[in-house]
Amino acid sequence: MRVLVAEDEVVLAELVASGLRAEAMAVDVVHDGLDAQERLAVHDYDVLVLDRDLPGRHGDDVCAELATQGSRTKVLMLTAAGSLEDKVDGLQLGADDYLTKPFEYPELLARVQALGRRSQPALPPVLTRNGVRLDVANRLVSRDGRRVDLSPKEFAVLSVLLRAQGAVVSSERLLELAWDEHADPFTNAVRVAMSKLRAKLGEPPVIETVPGAGYRI
Repeated sequence: MRVLVAEDEVVLAELVASGLRAEAMAVDVVHDGLDAQERLAVHDYDVLVLDRDLPGRHGDDVCAELATQGSRTKVLMLTAAGSLEDKVDGLQLGADDYLTKPFEYPELLARVQALGRRSQPALPPVLTRNGVRLDVANRLVSRDGRRVDLSPKEFAVLSVLLRAQGAVVSSERLLELAWDEHADPFTNAVRVAMSKLRAKLGEPPVIETVPGAGYRI
């Protein structure tokens, strides 16, 4: 899942981003509405965590523009404005969910995960292929019944490969879905992650390299 956090409180934004990254999400962070619009025009995000009172361009305008465009990006409006009228206004602007500050992080995480599921084609909660089993909700992976402990990045990469259902996934697509915007497309980040993932999944090899195209299971 790829998430954009648009929040002008720098410390809060980084705390939210760090928590989501620990859950194997690729997260970008901006601190004003104009930057949010620029990122949304370039990247295909599953979820936007949107502070309503942003500098540069108000969060309401960012949300309304997304709704007008028919974007598949789901919007979680995050704001200190917590009256019933505020919530109704936010949802009518096009927000998919609304969470008031202060909030408990587990609730924010659950709401982001729920919106992420809605932004993507429906898939089973457990992905399996060639003896590899990935339980999305419980973050559990096994190979032929043997539990495999993965880092958040390795989990994200494996999830992308399994969701492709046998199709080839390019390195560029993996960078887009499993890394944030700061990932350098000319580094060997994907190759390193793939090497570690293969080692943990064990023999016989289950991830195939397709020369000049990418990877598949």
